[in-house]
Amino acid sequence: MQSCIFHVSDEEGGRRLDSFLVSRTGGLSRSYISTLIANGNAAVCDVITLRPAQRVRPGDVVRLQIPDPVEIDLAPMPMELDIVFEDDHLVVIDKPAGLVVHPTPSSPGGTLVNALLAHCRSSLSGVSGELRPGIVHRLDKDTTGLLVVAKDDETHIGLSSQLAARTMKRRYVALTWNHPVTPSGRIDAPIGRDPRHRKKMGIDARGRRAVTNYNVIRKYDFASMMECRLETGRTHQIRVHVASIGCPVIADDRYGGMKPRGVPSSRAVRDLVADVIRIAGHQMLHAETLGFVHPVTGEELEFNAAPPLEFRLAARRLEKVLDS
Repeated sequence: MQSCIFHVSDEEGGRRLDSFLVSRTGGLSRSYISTLIANGNAAVCDVITLRPAQRVRPGDVVRLQIPDPVEIDLAPMPMELDIVFEDDHLVVIDKPAGLVVHPTPSSPGGTLVNALLAHCRSSLSGVSGELRPGIVHRLDKDTTGLLVVAKDDETHIGLSSQLAARTMKRRYVALTWNHPVTPSGRIDAPIGRDPRHRKKMGIDARGRRAVTNYNVIRKYDFASMMECRLETGRTHQIRVHVASIGCPVIADDRYGGMKPRGVPSSRAVRDLVADVIRIAGHQMLHAETLGFVHPVTGEELEFNAAPPLEFRLAARRLEKVLDS
């Protein structure tokens, strides 16, 4: 049983208990937190509460008991992994496109979790729940780049706390259609589930706050290479945000990257768009930089991984328009 103690700040006073604990633990879902509370695993000022909606007050001391991980029915599957860094507590991986991070109803096996169970010999943190051992944060199936996985609960909670406090450095690069109105900016727009499409997200005033900072680092005739820095980590956040300013990620089949609006309609341009999408093969979004403080050693770590070949080839194809 892992015991965590949190002190409620003045700014956090008045929040629901489940919302407070989600923000403090980072890697735990609201449904899992609510279940823990309902099962008597949370106490406010040493008084056990079973109500996720209870409001916390400034100065309250909240204790959360996280049960030891249960035996999971996930098969280890040996798989070649691009490991950037590894020690006894965590592993940093450069994820390829097409690899699902953790099992879902549509992808029950062949995931990164299956590969990690084989690589780490089942030594992974259980804080995320039985279908997501070790997973602190995730990348979409067709997003490439860096993510960190925890091997023990102390490391997991430490990393999740940095994620929640927005001190973890996460820098992405993306190829997008069109140019934003300003070459750099801050997109502060809440994201929620699209009511018409279960697998899509969208800008929604009732959704959760989401903040992305962007900067154009290369400008093509009707496309851009952007760097995006996350302040929050919502599902599909960058993809939704850049699409909302008219710059969908190239080859993103869910948010307008296959049939971009606003580009010239000439035959030559249509052929180029088709060519770039064919070369890309998947959404052109890559987690290039990841930085955090090691929860156990206290060392400041930062890792960088260059975009994959298809990203570079797609960018090269866009450059030819400028040069012609």
